[in-house]
Amino acid sequence: MKTFPMFLRMRDRDVAIFGGGEQAAQKCRLILKSEARLTVCWPDLDPELAGLAAGGRITWRRSIPQAAEMEHLSLCFIATGCPGLDASLHALAEAARVLVNVVDQPELCEAYTPSIVDRDPVVVAIGTEGTAPVLARQIKSRIEELLEPGLGRLAALAGHLRPAAAARLAPRARRDLWRWVFNGAPRESHRTGAERNAARLIKDAIAAGVAPKASTGTIALVGAGPGGADLITLRGVQRLQEADVIFYDRLVDTAVLELARRDAERVLVGKTPGAQSWPQDRINHVMVQAAREGRTVVRLKCGDPAVFGRLEEEIAAIRNAGLKLEIVPGITAASAAAARLETGLTQRGAVDSVTFISGQLRDGDASPDWGSHLKPGTALAIYMGVGHAAQIRDNLLAKGHLGTCPVDVVARIGHPGETLLSTTLADIEGDLAHAKITNPAILFIRNPKHPAAAQTPIPLRVAG
Repeated sequence: MKTFPMFLRMRDRDVAIFGGGEQAAQKCRLILKSEARLTVCWPDLDPELAGLAAGGRITWRRSIPQAAEMEHLSLCFIATGCPGLDASLHALAEAARVLVNVVDQPELCEAYTPSIVDRDPVVVAIGTEGTAPVLARQIKSRIEELLEPGLGRLAALAGHLRPAAAARLAPRARRDLWRWVFNGAPRESHRTGAERNAARLIKDAIAAGVAPKASTGTIALVGAGPGGADLITLRGVQRLQEADVIFYDRLVDTAVLELARRDAERVLVGKTPGAQSWPQDRINHVMVQAAREGRTVVRLKCGDPAVFGRLEEEIAAIRNAGLKLEIVPGITAASAAAARLETGLTQRGAVDSVTFISGQLRDGDASPDWGSHLKPGTALAIYMGVGHAAQIRDNLLAKGHLGTCPVDVVARIGHPGETLLSTTLADIEGDLAHAKITNPAILFIRNPKHPAAAQTPIPLRVAG
């Protein structure tokens, strides 16, 4: 991050714009949304700027000030349209130690103008450090769709009522109140135009000294997806932003955790090689205990919680405690791996069923009979199978499958060091060792109805 995003209080600050055309007018419209004092310096102004000057909304100065006269400025914009003159004015601003933005010349900018979503006092700024303004505008459009037009008025109402809430409610209760305001009935009423009703609901809750909520917390079992933060669902992000405490697995990408509320407690409960493990009973206990204390709990699992995630044990513990439960599905590793291979989990006319099967064995368990699942027209997606690749190979060969049967391996999907490997059943152990592939990984083995329908293997490739 080459620039540091920050919101500045603009009251009683002086801002100058050097230029008098459309580009200067664009910056003028932006700064006039703030409380800054704005001066436009240029001999001639276009009609829009001239009208603002005539109406007293801006100060018009017909000459460019010298460096010594610019020292009181907090920020200046240079928008003359002439590259040479822009560079000269930039030098003046630098000499005066003023933050400067030169329109369409990012290499001369010390400050960049973001794309802004304005729901005053809620403001979202999107910056690309001057590299991709079109992308910033695309992101702005998406956020505009997410935030209802009147959201700023609800935020302002909350701001007006904060002192009353602080006087009546303890810190924990205040946080519950505002969570309810922005996720519950008040926001829904405000969104539909019933702003007075929203205000009444909030005031009644403050007067009662408590936000309408259950006496105990909730637990959401959330799938984080197989890798990067952009593969978690919108609902998963919402639950992370509501959480008081997050119990997360070792394989969850740290970028996903950055989507959570900043003050949420984060507890790593995954099993790490060489370190002490959290038994499942202990995980169940701490989740239930946190919810009984009234906290909003997220149990964050890699991939989809319903696929090899010991989901049923956690569901049983939550239900036995009489707590509210929500399951938020995620993209499972097999789906992400197939997408990465640019193929389907099934193939019309060739593979009409797919079996998700574990390659990870518990101590004392017998090996799964992987080969019995690989019938004509089926595919196996073997989770965490790298460590038992030799056993998987021997089992399939014993069931009559050929050593030439193709195997695709996708390791560390969506993470740095992601690896794609195409091999055969006979060569899988040696090729995995040569490519230094370890878990987490998915092994794809297909037995199409018609051998000619098998896809062409992809070459070995290491990314990241």
